[in-house]
Amino acid sequence: MPNTGGNRPRAKTSGGEPLDGALAPALATGVGVLDKSMTIVTALEDGPARLSELTDRTGMSRATVHRLASSLDEHGLVRRTTDGSFALGYRLVGLAARALGGSALAETARPTVTALRDVTGESAQLWLPDGEWRVCLLSVEATHELRTIVDEGSRVAIDVGSGGRALQGEAGTAGWVATVGERADGVGSVSAGVLGPSGSVVAAVGISGPIDRLGDDPGARFGGDVVAAANELSEALGVPPRHG
Repeated sequence: MPNTGGNRPRAKTSGGEPLDGALAPALATGVGVLDKSMTIVTALEDGPARLSELTDRTGMSRATVHRLASSLDEHGLVRRTTDGSFALGYRLVGLAARALGGSALAETARPTVTALRDVTGESAQLWLPDGEWRVCLLSVEATHELRTIVDEGSRVAIDVGSGGRALQGEAGTAGWVATVGERADGVGSVSAGVLGPSGSVVAAVGISGPIDRLGDDPGARFGGDVVAAANELSEALGVPPRHG
């Protein structure tokens, strides 16, 4: 029976006594490295933790926790926060969306993304992080003959374009980030991060279109509309709006 977190098993000493604050692997498969890695992931369900705290939570040695958590970080399943703590990695969001076929989130977001397309007149997309990439979960094309076309399921490097920058938390105080010709020549875009219940960015919503129509400063023109859409999606996830 799957463990849901409320009554997760506690690690025990060789004498069978519970080890204070330590979590046993949710399922002992006999594959030691896998079980220990999943123990770290499970421990981070309670929130970010410094190495010493994560060691306490798991009951494993400091060296083992550091080695496995660092490896999980390389794979995007764990990440380091600005203060050096370990936290669940953004790649888990992309994996979860793929496991679900993306349908639940996509269908929840579709009216908002479609409305963003309608109010701006430009193609609108919803992106999820996937390690060093971002994945287009939802794409609604503009009706103009000349428009940007992004296929759902497309993967783009996360370090280029406004969508990737928004996923990495680079939006300014106004809540949006814009790029011109960064991901593709002649294309501009404006994006904003969508927050999850923990307050971290879990997705990015935005628009893209030809520079000839968006202009050299698309953020000034469309930033407010994009932020409004991001806030609406954040609210759907239980987060109060940040602006407006």
